Amino acid sequence: LVLGILENNYESLRVLNVERNGNIIYTYKDDKGNVFFGLFDCHTRQNEPLHGSFADGLFFLFPLAASLVQSTKEGRRNELQPGNEMILLVPVDRRRFIELLRQISSIFTNSFFLHPHVESNPLPENHLLLISEEKYIEQFHIQVIQEDGNGVVIKNSGHLPRERVAEDFVWAQWDMSEQRLYYVELKVTASPLFEAPLDIALSDSGFNLVNFGCTDLQDQEKLSEHPTLCVFTNHTGSLCVCYSPKLDSWEQITYSVFYFHKGHSKTFTAALGSADSRVTKGITFLNLDYFVAVYLPGHFFHLLNIQHPDLVCHSLFLTGNNEVVDMLPHGPLQSLSGSLVLDWCSGRLYRADLNRSYLLEFLWDARLDWEKMAVLHCVLSCRQDTRFLEAKIIQWISENISACHSFDLIQEFIIASSYWSIYPETGNMDKLLPYSSVLTWNTEIPGITLVTEEIALPLMRVHSFKGYWEKLHSNLEYVKYSEPHSRYSNSVVRREWHSLISEEKTGKRRSMAYVRNILDNPRLTPLFQEEDNHQRLLVGLMVSELKDHLLRHLPGIEKKRIEQMVLDYISKQLDLICQILEASWRRHNLHPWIFHFNRRASAAEFAVFHIMTRILEATHSLFLPLPPGFHTLHTVLGVRCLPLHNLLHYIDNGVLLLTETAVTRLMKDLDNTEKSEKLKFSIIVRLPPLIGQKICRLWDHPMSSNIISRNHVKRLLQDYKKQPRSSVIDKSSYSVEFLPLNYFTGILTDIESSSQALNAFEGHDNVDAKFVEEAALKHTTVLLGL
Repeated sequence: LVLGILENNYESLRVLNVERNGNIIYTYKDDKGNVFFGLFDCHTRQNEPLHGSFADGLFFLFPLAASLVQSTKEGRRNELQPGNEMILLVPVDRRRFIELLRQISSIFTNSFFLHPHVESNPLPENHLLLISEEKYIEQFHIQVIQEDGNGVVIKNSGHLPRERVAEDFVWAQWDMSEQRLYYVELKVTASPLFEAPLDIALSDSGFNLVNFGCTDLQDQEKLSEHPTLCVFTNHTGSLCVCYSPKLDSWEQITYSVFYFHKGHSKTFTAALGSADSRVTKGITFLNLDYFVAVYLPGHFFHLLNIQHPDLVCHSLFLTGNNEVVDMLPHGPLQSLSGSLVLDWCSGRLYRADLNRSYLLEFLWDARLDWEKMAVLHCVLSCRQDTRFLEAKIIQWISENISACHSFDLIQEFIIASSYWSIYPETGNMDKLLPYSSVLTWNTEIPGITLVTEEIALPLMRVHSFKGYWEKLHSNLEYVKYSEPHSRYSNSVVRREWHSLISEEKTGKRRSMAYVRNILDNPRLTPLFQEEDNHQRLLVGLMVSELKDHLLRHLPGIEKKRIEQMVLDYISKQLDLICQILEASWRRHNLHPWIFHFNRRASAAEFAVFHIMTRILEATHSLFLPLPPGFHTLHTVLGVRCLPLHNLLHYIDNGVLLLTETAVTRLMKDLDNTEKSEKLKFSIIVRLPPLIGQKICRLWDHPMSSNIISRNHVKRLLQDYKKQPRSSVIDKSSYSVEFLPLNYFTGILTDIESSSQALNAFEGHDNVDAKFVEEAALKHTTVLLGL
């Protein structure tokens, strides 16, 4: 918003205040010294002259006091209605104040000040705060009535009801958007909604006001000589008090942030460079929703993550050498209510916000790991057009997959993006779901140090917790009574998963009802066409455990909603992995023939295989699910890209998982050359028994016949009890006269002939004693070189 009024009088232009609806009240003088004031409508972007020709004393009082509500209904354009909050800074005694109120009510019969929507049944009175130079704050209750049809006067102006809010205060801040007053007093004289002790140093010789109208440029340039204090809140129930003491060194500056909603404070010390770099501007604190920005023009910019302030790597610190700092205004800044910032040098009023386009650009240019981490979380907090942001981040990850050493890019992206996808559902998710894959950060960030301390929690006297107060109360209760393991992790899933797989291998299995319930959980998650029972079981376990976790910690939310949140959360993780795969596939322009084994791998296939291996590493350590079909594609690429000894090493160490789909295609695609036979045999002997038996029947080769025969004999003899047999062998029934083989074949034939054995091994593709005999002879022939 640019306040360009009269160029000839630009130096006299002064912003007085920003109203609750964002409109700006300003003043200027003409060539004759007459004072005028106007209003800039932020919606229509038009300036309206309001009144003029006042003495300075009265003029500067009025704009802050006359924020009356004007109806916007048709036919009632200028009818004043009560129901608003007014602020008045009065540098005079009480008697003069009452006289001024009378003058205000008589002069402004028809007000032009606008205010946002008011309820249909407004309050019967207005409320006005008096900030006195005698260091007290009072609240007046003013009734405005109409006389003679249109005249508006203050009722009982000589005896206005009032109450003392604070006495002997040294600092006060008005939050215009939320209509809240914060103040610091040396002694408690009233019962505020909440109070908290602050271990800071403030001068008791005067008082400092924040957001009670805008101060002079000369005052702004002296801010470095005085302490700075401001309070920021947001819709998540956060409460941050930002403080910077008087500057006492030209080499470093100290500032503190009290995270009352987290129960601790952090004191930062930032280096200012050489002793010649004199600080002439004050430090500025800006409220940016999930972040608080700390800015010292020409020196540094610190973007603090107030939702997750524990690790320094989740906040972005930039020094004066960075081009981002150079782009910011270099003049004195004043932070107003919400995220408004006034640049005194240019006369511009900005609404500060994170620029996602520039954040993405900065992400590509970041060289340090902690910068990448901080900017990644900043980008993901910008929830507009999520698919576009995720696509850009995935492109960045694909091209910088090995450029980060302090953390795993894929892990951090999946965890953080999944968190932000479900965070708006309830404000408590930041305490229950992982926000980052990084739990500790020990690397120092150049140019800044910090000290973390526990602080006393605010004492709240709110009787009805609604809106912001309800969320703040919830945050404080969590700090008081939080359980040590309230944040979800997959450790329970990991233990249960290993238990189920172990039972499967040993042939033991818990009740089918339990397993069926687990497998029914992921029904709504997006699956590939290929069925992967292991991954389906893992997804089902995750759904079950996460659902129990949230039901335990969110008793006030209905079960169906929690179940849907859990499905959305896990589906998001699977979807992100699919997005990474699809982006990598498109980037390298791969084709469907990649699924055939009879071609040599290209450089593009090597790159995709590398990405898939990194995805597998990332998900394995966090125990996250993979989309069904992932292991098949990974194995196909592995066979095409790796030499045999590397391939077998990957298989033996669990990097490549042999799926039935992948091995079946391998057996069908490869011929029976010596090289292919060696590969096939190496794969078959590493297959789980059940899959191995199926695969051997697809390979018409003596080696597979031998394996099939061995398995058949093993099954027949595992419960065999030796029975007396005749020593006379009928040689005519055997094709070869080889007594040991003839005798053994006879035993197998006897076992097969029993009805019990036939029932037990029914349906094994006509594998019998005759098949075993032929396989044995072929194998012996090969061994003897005949």
